[in-house]
Amino acid sequence: MQAALHTFLVTVAYTVFGLVTFGIAFWIIVQVTPFSIRKEIEEDQNTSLAILIGAVMLGLAIIIASTIHG
Repeated sequence: MQAALHTFLVTVAYTVFGLVTFGIAFWIIVQVTPFSIRKEIEEDQNTSLAILIGAVMLGLAIIIASTIHG
C-alpha cells in the first residue's frame, strides 16, 4: 500500500509540474505576440495561427513529458 501511495503522489506532483510549466510557457507566448491571439483565431478566423498555436502546444507537451519521464 505504501508503494501505491508513493506512486500516486509522485504522479500528482509531476502532473502539477507539467501543467504549471505548460501554463507559464503559453502565457509567455501570448505576452510576446504583438497581436491578440484570441481575436485573431475567434473573430478573424485565422486558421493558420490556430494550427501554429496547436503545434506549439504539442511541442511543449512533448518536451514536458520527456522531461518528466526522464
